[in-house]
Amino acid sequence: MTFLLDEIALATARLAEAGVASPRADAEEIAAFVHGVSRGRLHTVKDSEFDALFWEGIARRESREPLQHITGRAYFRYLSLEVGPGVFVPRPETEVVAGWAIDRLGEMDVASPIVVDLGTGSGAIALSIAQEVALAQVHAVEIDPVAYQWAKRNILEHGQGRTSLHPEDLTDCLPELDGKVDLVISNPPYIPPGAVPRDPEVRDYDPSRALYGSGEDGLDEVRAVERTARRLLRPGGLVAVEHADEQGNAVYWLFSEENGWRDARLRQDLTGRDRFVTAKFGQEQFV
Repeated sequence: MTFLLDEIALATARLAEAGVASPRADAEEIAAFVHGVSRGRLHTVKDSEFDALFWEGIARRESREPLQHITGRAYFRYLSLEVGPGVFVPRPETEVVAGWAIDRLGEMDVASPIVVDLGTGSGAIALSIAQEVALAQVHAVEIDPVAYQWAKRNILEHGQGRTSLHPEDLTDCLPELDGKVDLVISNPPYIPPGAVPRDPEVRDYDPSRALYGSGEDGLDEVRAVERTARRLLRPGGLVAVEHADEQGNAVYWLFSEENGWRDARLRQDLTGRDRFVTAKFGQEQFV
């Protein structure tokens, strides 16, 4: 075990030098992945079994390839999802958005709430809601063919029978559900075209279609979500839309009373930064 600890310590130093934000945790995750154990069971790996594949994984992470691409898995709330090239890696801040939706659905006096996730990517939000809200009917919408295949794999693993996947554009999807949906949720692309993400893991590996929004301010897809939510929601239905921390006020004003929205609110992530906007459609009192 001493040898293994020494190797992880060396790997941690290399990852820290490369600017990886969580070098020790990432080194342990790669070691656990290589040996088919959890991080908490690394002590069971014999020194003689320590695999050279570990150093291959460390070299990939040192070059700032996402940890999730190396292990093939991303953790989101209570789920372990398959991810890789061509699909957006779900972020911890989006867990807060999903958690808000799950809590509100639990408060609704609806036996089997209908939920639509616009631009589902890996299926993280849709599958979390399906897993945590009893009897929810969840519809995941994804037009990108590569992301669609990742979502399909995750739904087959976690959400078969509880989540429906639709290869449709979020602008005109699911007309059969017009006026019937209880909650619409989305983490659409919103980075302005001229902005470049700071982290190499995002800039170089996340698909640009999932990152960069259209229009000068990057919010055209958010505007499309607002229009689609207005079409899909029943009176009193809720919407939640993620955005960048500096876009909160702009997104807030998209959900205006003139368009039938009530109680639009800016909400924060766990770091206290503006992260998503919520609103109710067509009724005065907020759930």
